Amino acid sequence: MGAEQGRQGEAAVSRAGRGEADTGPEGAAEAPRPRGAQRRRQVRGVALLGCAALVLAGCASMPESGDVKAVDQSPRVDGDSQVRVYGVPPQAGAQPTNIVRSFLDATTSDEADFRTATQYLAQSARRTWRPFLVTNVLQERPKPENGPQIRGDRDGYTVTLSGSQVATVDAGHAYTPEEKPYHRTIHLIKEKGQWRIDRLPNGLVLGQSDFQRIYQSVNKYYFASYKTESQEPKARRDVLVADPVYLRRRIDPITASVKALLDGPTNWLNQVTVSEFPSRTRLASRSLSLNDSNALQVKLSKEAVSTDTEQCRRMAAQLFFTVQDMTRASKISEVELQDDNGNSLCVLSQSRAERDFAPQQRAGGPADEYYLDAEHRLVALSDTATEASPVRGPFGTGKTPLRSVAVARDERTAAGVSTDGRSLYVAALEDGVERGGPMLTSAVKDGLTAPSWDGLGDLWIAERTAHGSRLLRMREGKGDPEQVAVPGLGTRRIKAIRMAADGIRIAILVEDGGRTTLQLGRVERGGSSAHPLLSVEELRPIAPQLEDVVAASWAGGSRLVVVGRESGGVQQMQFMETDGSASNVPSLPGVTGVKAVAASEDETRPLIADAVDGIVRLPPDANWKTVAKDGTAPVYPG
Repeated sequence: MGAEQGRQGEAAVSRAGRGEADTGPEGAAEAPRPRGAQRRRQVRGVALLGCAALVLAGCASMPESGDVKAVDQSPRVDGDSQVRVYGVPPQAGAQPTNIVRSFLDATTSDEADFRTATQYLAQSARRTWRPFLVTNVLQERPKPENGPQIRGDRDGYTVTLSGSQVATVDAGHAYTPEEKPYHRTIHLIKEKGQWRIDRLPNGLVLGQSDFQRIYQSVNKYYFASYKTESQEPKARRDVLVADPVYLRRRIDPITASVKALLDGPTNWLNQVTVSEFPSRTRLASRSLSLNDSNALQVKLSKEAVSTDTEQCRRMAAQLFFTVQDMTRASKISEVELQDDNGNSLCVLSQSRAERDFAPQQRAGGPADEYYLDAEHRLVALSDTATEASPVRGPFGTGKTPLRSVAVARDERTAAGVSTDGRSLYVAALEDGVERGGPMLTSAVKDGLTAPSWDGLGDLWIAERTAHGSRLLRMREGKGDPEQVAVPGLGTRRIKAIRMAADGIRIAILVEDGGRTTLQLGRVERGGSSAHPLLSVEELRPIAPQLEDVVAASWAGGSRLVVVGRESGGVQQMQFMETDGSASNVPSLPGVTGVKAVAASEDETRPLIADAVDGIVRLPPDANWKTVAKDGTAPVYPG
């Protein structure tokens, strides 16, 4: 769009009925209405679109002159857009199926209170319908059809909705993949001679395209809770964990993200994270926005007044990174928390927030890329280097041939598994150090997975057994392995693991009957401080559409890069969120025959992969480039 056109105002677009003929209970067909006729009724003094397809394209009209300018594709700070979608009020004489269809259209509008949608409801339903209780996401929009009519219901009419469900979003905004048939009924009666909906399911039902247009994935941030290990020096109190939720992108998004933060962690993370906000703390402001200096002032209820300076700063850190994730395109300069009278409680600047609390801290600072060369040595290279060099220490000599490796996040130590998959070694990455004996030896060939380090300095690995697999942890990469219970695993086999930097979440490739899936588990720390007991609870699928996952790696606070294929499909590489939803980042360029992939939790770093062409690298905004024709097992520290 040209700059002059962009200043002319926002385009308001109304969703009209689809125009299909509808047979009502009287058997009369409702004549299709021209689409333009209803849209002209919703002018509201702004420019209109001539074609419904342009609603999703985001373009109000095509300028005939003016300079060609680059389009900013970054998310807008306030979720604003040139196009707004509004519902159309009920038309007189509309029959039941069209009433339901237009009601569903109205629920996809950019209205905060669904004012238009409620006009389709009978008075009784207006009082009881709870639109935010749950959102059912279907592959496509549900299809309203004439349903089976109830005997004796002479004054009512039933319409059925059907489709293929792919996910749900609960009242706490948490997304859960859930593939199953969707079938619901809606009942209508006549009020004042017009059909209105009097019985319907609570919540919303949306097609995927509408869901992706209306909702945005946002990370809320809470502090990791290490419970029985919280007194250990490695378990710092400033580790923030991303908790992804879906919020409406155009309805006061900053306020919505802060309210969601104050609601507390989602059910899945509630056991392993804590919020510094006192219980029942609420916003004392009606609406929030960044000021001209990109600072955010937040008034809180009386519950927040009694906090000390340190707790207040930690509250501000949670809020800073949550709102920053919502705004994305604009850096927040500072966050000030205030009481309900506007008195300052504390201020946290951008520099202090990023220095003291940035979630990337646990992922380590700028790090090298690593892989095993043709001689099974561990080699390293920087993002811009074209040739790798052997690391210092025994893993860089070739005297201990390795098949897999993990470099600690401080890059001072590495762990490697021997080429036969039986022995685990740990060695310092410095000259003059001899390799010690194996830390762990498996009784079977190929019995050990690749190891993985968390941000607490602990080393994790899985071992195949006669009855499945067992998960092990070695504190700081030393001492005897401790078994970690995985109640949801059963007899299934662990093929690979990847620990998140926070030590709270673990990604696991699970093999079951020839099918390999990616599961996410949370690490709970029970027992006592003297004898902590760890377990991985509530395994949940991350990429349920993939039935053969080859590799995965953490690629951000709530994102993984996953390599796999759908049933009957070809291999693909894509980003997935930890809640199982597809990431909103652009699709990745194709690369053939990937066996392993590595990403940094710093999202600005390139991807590296083991593919048909050797070790390849994907810098930001570029294509895959071959780094080495011979090499395996690429990794970043972690």
